[in-house]
Amino acid sequence: MTIQYQNIVPWGRSFQEYVDMFKLSDKDLNSSVLGCGDGPASFNYEMTRQGRSVVSVDPIYNLDRDFIEKRIDETYIEVLEQTRENQDKFVWENISSVEELGRIRMDSMKLFLEDFEEGKKQGRYIAGELPELPFEDNSFDLALVSHLLFLYSEQLSLDFHLLAIDELLRVAGEVRIFPLLDLNSRKSIHLDEVIGYLLSQGISVYEEKVNYEFQKGGNTMLKILRD
Repeated sequence: MTIQYQNIVPWGRSFQEYVDMFKLSDKDLNSSVLGCGDGPASFNYEMTRQGRSVVSVDPIYNLDRDFIEKRIDETYIEVLEQTRENQDKFVWENISSVEELGRIRMDSMKLFLEDFEEGKKQGRYIAGELPELPFEDNSFDLALVSHLLFLYSEQLSLDFHLLAIDELLRVAGEVRIFPLLDLNSRKSIHLDEVIGYLLSQGISVYEEKVNYEFQKGGNTMLKILRD
């Protein structure tokens, strides 16, 4: 079977997953970080508890806490059902089962929900979306894009990817994107063209292996450096 979603779904990941997915060093974590498309991840909450600088941007932050929680509940079962039907596309080592995956994701999303109202008041959760972000030029050292670009290659066009990455490079000196596979664990149809475009613009771009693999073959990120 294939995994199909009509819309991008809210699905939260943890601080440690971000560290592993994006190969984040202490230096990276102590820089000014933008999480783009973070949704209900607990990364912002956990970074803030550690006294670090982070802003998350996502269109769902326009909604109130109760509505986001309702949306999570609506999509949670669908995501787990599709994962269960496509278990062969995933690596069941650090996460041993679909049920454990559900517990881990829900724990992260609960932390987000507890933090959301206060974080929004503090300006840590900002409503916005690619390809136009509500930030000044050079606002951040590092921008992280988790499970949005490339993953939704069928829903988001090549032009969208190029505009989005240009915008990310406007607001941050470095951009990291994970994963480089689509929803069905295939190499994104946009990846080679995106890399070719960036190189043609004189932008440094690297595909780097990371210490994280849940989708089979999904253990590399794209690192983009603005000169």
